[in-house]
Amino acid sequence: MNAESDERGKVAGAGTKAAATGDVTEEEPPLGSRAPDFIKARRTLHLSWQVGVFVVGLAVVGAGVAMLVLPGPGWVVIFGGMAIWATEFVWAQLVLRWTKRKVTEAAQKALDPKVRRRNIILTTVGLVIVAVLVGIYLWKYGLALPWNIDR
Repeated sequence: MNAESDERGKVAGAGTKAAATGDVTEEEPPLGSRAPDFIKARRTLHLSWQVGVFVVGLAVVGAGVAMLVLPGPGWVVIFGGMAIWATEFVWAQLVLRWTKRKVTEAAQKALDPKVRRRNIILTTVGLVIVAVLVGIYLWKYGLALPWNIDR
């Protein structure tokens, strides 16, 4: 048995396991650098490429962190910076795979009818509590804004 047939056996085994359990799994790309081959062939150029990718990713992640307290889509930009890092670094690829898996699990959990019903009930109770508190405030102080109260 040669390496090629062995590799096909591993892939076929993984597919049959997924088919047997009913799981539909998407084939994930291999981990590692996605730099062009001519860059990977030269160590100095590849190291320069990695430094450039790291600096650009760091700038994007830094902008995203700033957007968490400033106006802007902070988390989207942070994940964009992680995606930039994931083009070159295995650790970032693993973090993104873990994040995608957790987001998918959360989406599936949110679609569960029991969870949806619980969330609707909690939201309704929360809105009723807020409405009661606003009503009490308006009954006691009227429409006067807090900074205009003379007491």
